[in-house]
Amino acid sequence: MTRTPEQNAAMRDATRETIERAAVRVFANRGFAASSIRHIAEAAGLSTGSIYRHYASKEALFDALLDQATSGLVAASAALSSDADPLTLVRDFTCVFLTDLANGNGEAEFVLVINQGFLTDTPAGTAERLATAQRPLWDAFAALVRRGQLAGQFEDGEPAQLTAYYFAMLSGIAAMRTVIPDATTETGVDLVLRLLRRQGAS
Repeated sequence: MTRTPEQNAAMRDATRETIERAAVRVFANRGFAASSIRHIAEAAGLSTGSIYRHYASKEALFDALLDQATSGLVAASAALSSDADPLTLVRDFTCVFLTDLANGNGEAEFVLVINQGFLTDTPAGTAERLATAQRPLWDAFAALVRRGQLAGQFEDGEPAQLTAYYFAMLSGIAAMRTVIPDATTETGVDLVLRLLRRQGAS
């Protein structure tokens, strides 16, 4: 029976998702430089030819992951730039992040891969690309912290520094999740918010 164009497109999308999830695991465990298409194919349960039908190289595959990361940063920046209540925005953002980690679908490994790319600038240009996408997010969060301080919701302190500590905490939680999967759950929102939240604020 001949498949419809829609069915073919759905199959291609499903295969690409399988490949990308496998690539995240491989890049997280081996690092980009030590990874190969063969490693990714083995992790995905596919042939190397199947990988190459979707991605011309491991660089192209990593580039697709970077596209996802930068799109996520842009979306997060837009969400945090809202005029809504600062504490609510931060709580919701933190809850989504921790819930994604707790789902165990590779989000922690994805964060690890992106952090590796940022720190090592591998492939070349990765760090600059991520920094360009990340800066608006950090600026939006720092502005949000400042608004929360003026509203009496957040502790005093330099907003940029509090922002750096907040995202360092999220990054550390993601890294811990890859080592001890059950150590962190979505119920840790209030623990994370203690860094920012003024005692008694609601």
